[in-house]
Amino acid sequence: MRILVTGGAGFAGSALALAFKRDNPGAEIVAADNLKRRGSELNLPRLRAAGIRFEHADIRDPEDIAALGPMDLLLECSAEPSVQAGYAGSPSYLLDTNLRGTLNCLEAARRHNAIFVFLSTSRVYPITPLRDLPLEAGEKRLILHPGAEGTGWSEHGIAEDFPLDGHRSLYGATKLASEQFIEEYRAAFGLRAIINRCGVLAGPWQMGRVDQGFMVLWAARHLYGGSLSYNGFGGHGHQVRDVLHVADLYDLIARQLDNLPRAVQGLWNAGGGSGTSTSLRELTEACESRTGQSLQVGARPDTNPADIPWFVTDARRAMTTFDWAPKRALDDLLDEIFEWLNAERDALAPILS
Repeated sequence: MRILVTGGAGFAGSALALAFKRDNPGAEIVAADNLKRRGSELNLPRLRAAGIRFEHADIRDPEDIAALGPMDLLLECSAEPSVQAGYAGSPSYLLDTNLRGTLNCLEAARRHNAIFVFLSTSRVYPITPLRDLPLEAGEKRLILHPGAEGTGWSEHGIAEDFPLDGHRSLYGATKLASEQFIEEYRAAFGLRAIINRCGVLAGPWQMGRVDQGFMVLWAARHLYGGSLSYNGFGGHGHQVRDVLHVADLYDLIARQLDNLPRAVQGLWNAGGGSGTSTSLRELTEACESRTGQSLQVGARPDTNPADIPWFVTDARRAMTTFDWAPKRALDDLLDEIFEWLNAERDALAPILS
């Protein structure tokens, strides 16, 4: 088997490449990346040590992808992952990477009759309906009461049939458009494609920033120093996300590949669910308890147009179909992150502090 992982030096791409190599030692795995995100270069020794070949390539350039050769499985993990991308200036890099780049990867998969696994996002769900959910302010988090439900949402979270009318950020629009092109390639060419709408992914080796990777960012600032703030929705830190360990995402993809005829039909929510959800205020307390450091977290009450107050993934459809469930608890995930931050402090502090 020959596996190509685009975005292979990024957080999700490198984690998936390493997991596939661990479980398929005879496979040839190529990790392709343009190394634009700071910190991705730190993954290159890890890939090399595992016997994974790295190729510097940019999915925006079809010639770069063609030069990587044929593949049996293409994991499309490359992306500009920030929901804030494109708002402060030209959105061209976002559009070229997340849309044109996906089209280039689709063409490569079509030419080589490869299985195509696409990491989409929960941010395809529109912002206004998410803000209109009947949320109430608890002591430390926003709450959706048990028994509350509507089309595509309930106490279990946001499901795949949540209505898609409305705007969703430039980032979310590129991912939704990519999903639509994948559907067309399925219909026109019989492409075997798996679409996973991922919630917040986290784990060691994620280079967290203010606009993406908040678990690592929060932990690193508590450990290394630096400023933090509760941004938007009054500046209280009550907004909620569920978190999925990247190893649990790998477990899901492995099960999907074992049940390919079902997996290539429709699309799948992939998230941790209510059991791995946290508010920023709760995360602050968890970081303080692990470090003994208490930061003065600032408050910026004004809300960014792309922000949402609450998102919990309803992944019951994937759980039932593939006999899958997240295994890594939120506390264990945070412990892993702190262990990694301590072990790799010299390399990571300049990037994450």
